[in-house]
Amino acid sequence: MPNIADDDFASLEAGADRPSKSQRKREATALQRLGEQLVELKPAQLDKLPLPEDLREAVLFAQGLHQRGARKRQRQLIGKLMRRAEAEPVQAALAALMSADPVARRRRQQLEQGCDALIAGDTAALTAFLDQYPGTDAQQLRQLIRNAARALAQDKQPAVARNVLLRYLQEVTAGSAPVVEGEA
Repeated sequence: MPNIADDDFASLEAGADRPSKSQRKREATALQRLGEQLVELKPAQLDKLPLPEDLREAVLFAQGLHQRGARKRQRQLIGKLMRRAEAEPVQAALAALMSADPVARRRRQQLEQGCDALIAGDTAALTAFLDQYPGTDAQQLRQLIRNAARALAQDKQPAVARNVLLRYLQEVTAGSAPVVEGEA
């Protein structure tokens, strides 16, 4: 039976201090998700975060991409840049930014709930949204809803289709003031 030399045993013990491959993958995935959250922010919000310049440029570039493959590659690049940067200060600043604006957080939650209702086929929610935001392109909105519902039914990247719909709803609600009953 072969004996393990003392220096071989020491190297095995040293390897026990390193995180496992699975742990490293979980950390990389978490950093990529953090990068995706950064892509969702507005440029003014990005300015408030302690981001390295190359990471900030990559996030701004990703915001301008519309093709799915290009966005995916850019998100992977952002994840790689996040691994090089100090993630803790960015996470803390992002959490502070999100918690500092409870109105924006509540508005985002309402949009997400409305988005889910639209995907579920709630025609009353669709009518209410179109009444509240009359400048909305109804045909485009219905197409995005159909795409998201179809992706969910076929289990073909439903999160992507939902995010496209959610982003459109954010653009519509940010671009115009809602019509309150009795004003029209």
